[in-house]
Amino acid sequence: MPMAVEALRRALVVSGRHQVAWAAENGAVAVSLAAKDTPDLILMDLIMPVMDGVEATRKIMQSTPCNILVVTASVSGNSGKVFEAMGAGALDVVATPVTGSGKQGRSPALLQKIDRIAQISQPATRSKPKVAVKSARSQVSAGNTHGNLIAIGSSTGGPQALLQILARFPSDFPVSVIVIQHMDKKFTAGLANWLNSQVHFNVKVLDEGERPRVGTVLIPSTDDHVIMHMDTTLHYSREPRDNFYHPSVDVFFKSLASHWYGSCLGVLLTGMGRDGAEGMLALKQNGHYPIAQDRRSSVVFGMPKAAIEAGAVYEVLPVHEIGTRIVELIDNGWRLDHHD
Repeated sequence: MPMAVEALRRALVVSGRHQVAWAAENGAVAVSLAAKDTPDLILMDLIMPVMDGVEATRKIMQSTPCNILVVTASVSGNSGKVFEAMGAGALDVVATPVTGSGKQGRSPALLQKIDRIAQISQPATRSKPKVAVKSARSQVSAGNTHGNLIAIGSSTGGPQALLQILARFPSDFPVSVIVIQHMDKKFTAGLANWLNSQVHFNVKVLDEGERPRVGTVLIPSTDDHVIMHMDTTLHYSREPRDNFYHPSVDVFFKSLASHWYGSCLGVLLTGMGRDGAEGMLALKQNGHYPIAQDRRSSVVFGMPKAAIEAGAVYEVLPVHEIGTRIVELIDNGWRLDHHD
């Protein structure tokens, strides 16, 4: 819509940091323009004539891949399409700014999303992850005192990958699940509801202070981080402030490595950047079992690749096999001393 295009254009121009390469009135035109003049970032609407944002995202990522940020006027009304677009390769989602809103047409939420994508898109510096300090009570083979926990980290393409994994879990599967998905907190409830309608487990937004529980998938709703405390309660936290992944897989997985004394299967899925590599290594060093998604089934291989290069995983699997493998490991009562 012309008003939406103008609101986006104004927010970008007012910032003084960005230039608009082109504007497309529908998804088909966007695919064509992206092929001729591939930009650093596409702001992609969802509801458009001729070709919608989901299909346009899919075609652009197949032919001329680039960063795509979904913008939508209705956060709650378009949640299904948002997750489809993220499965096709969109990095994140933000509400469309309203013309005349904010100081002199500024849109802090939109600009913050663009800045984060720019940071993640920068070439990663290859550095050896820090060695985690092992807890004196961290050896899983010494006894499972907290039960079985599945911890999943995901970003670009995550919603569809999560669905493939969680759909493999039977209703009586004796595990608790926590998912760290890079996503605006406005959309987390929609993601939980969308998954909840398609899997056997109960999927819900994480409440401050609750603990993991069997048969439930908890998804934090935050633009900051989530951490586990020593008593295994889960809390939202603004620290560390210098970590620009929100919420951060590394921050959460490291807290698990320190405070979860049961067995934990850590899973790192598709996503841009390096978030999760250090956290997966911490889990591995503390007696847990990390699994990464393979290159072929990843929309973006950045996060799993970083963990693999760090030597932080035991297995690398296509996404359609991960759920089945988790069931096998839990049913067979895996222990640390079965592996290197």
